[in-house]
Amino acid sequence: MEAVTAQEAVKIISSGHRVFIQGGVATPQLLVDAMAVRGPELKNVEIVHIHTEGKTPYLSTEYRDSFTINSFFIGSNMRKAVNQGYAQYIPVFLSEIPSLFRNNILPLDVALVQVSPPDKHGFCSLGVSVDVALSAVETAKYVIAQINPNMPRTHGDGLVHIRNFHAYCEADMPLHEMKLGEPTEIEKAIGNHVAGLVEDRATLQMGIGGIPNAVLNSLNNHKDLGIHTEMFSDGIIDLVKNGVITGKYKKKHPYKIVSGFAMGTKRLYDFMDDNPEVAMLDIEYVNDTAVIRRNPKVTAINSAVEIDLTGQVCADSIGMNMYSGVGGQMDFIRGASLSEGGKPIIALGSVTNKGISKITPFLKEGAGVVTTRAHVHYVVTEYGVANLYGKNLYQRAKALINIAHPDHQGSLEKAAFDRFGEK
Repeated sequence: MEAVTAQEAVKIISSGHRVFIQGGVATPQLLVDAMAVRGPELKNVEIVHIHTEGKTPYLSTEYRDSFTINSFFIGSNMRKAVNQGYAQYIPVFLSEIPSLFRNNILPLDVALVQVSPPDKHGFCSLGVSVDVALSAVETAKYVIAQINPNMPRTHGDGLVHIRNFHAYCEADMPLHEMKLGEPTEIEKAIGNHVAGLVEDRATLQMGIGGIPNAVLNSLNNHKDLGIHTEMFSDGIIDLVKNGVITGKYKKKHPYKIVSGFAMGTKRLYDFMDDNPEVAMLDIEYVNDTAVIRRNPKVTAINSAVEIDLTGQVCADSIGMNMYSGVGGQMDFIRGASLSEGGKPIIALGSVTNKGISKITPFLKEGAGVVTTRAHVHYVVTEYGVANLYGKNLYQRAKALINIAHPDHQGSLEKAAFDRFGEK
């Protein structure tokens, strides 16, 4: 089979098809653009994906009858569309998305993916985004690939033989990069508090952003840390090179950095390329609570939009407006809590950019509870650490007020008294 143009490759897409688009920085932009150009001749093509990077031409108002969009996780390029109603969000744990494809709950007609060039045996790699893409490739009737020499060839589950592609195009283009600035003083303070909870030989899960980056920057004196995480970024590289991250004491995949997808800079992608220390695996496995809990001292570090005085965590919406998604937070919060010596952590700044407290008497109307009050253990802000595990509702409120911004502690104390009375 020979390479064709992106326009030729996507001709297999027909009206009524359900089309999967690989997510993150692996989004196959040439194929996406070529599909959108066909908009005028298509009707009711359903597009499904997790968060994607890059342009989303299928969201154009002129293609409303051509494409419908169901997103499992909302990135910045989708928020306006979802909140204005011309794209939809499917709430689901990240670990369960593959089963939607494999169990024919959402059977796929076409999968659009971006892969590394084939090796001498004909195998390409899904590279930085194995996550839910593997299940899409395995189950879709037609798989269309964008072969890119800039996609790192990663070890793990993501090898796909070129014969499995029904068509492919070639594209020599850099992967999207996620560049982080220096952590703010607030992020540094949170990072230091979280680092104080991380024990030597712990297994870490964390995402991307200022707070995870600040945590990683504070771990230079730790020993023999491991990584089992749904995603990672540049922050782990120096810790690996300096011998802080070794994976020596992991029970599942010792000495391996286990993940489902990665987002960062070219430095990260070069680090991952043909690196046997990195295992990119099916997210149904990576985020399986039964797998996560088998590692010792799993320390899961996740974020929140807001948290109420009883410990309910909203992480996917701002009131009624959807912001991101459920993702893997609950997978790892629960996995960490069941791990021997594990610590599930919610880390957030005490206030928004407008000075509004993120620790609140009640969640905003319409806000979604991603992590229930029964699952929350540690909550960290720049003002300290609150351990809610084993505490009653009033004790939880007091602990959270202690790490709230001082400007809001008085009003929070009044709200707690009004709700729970004097104890």
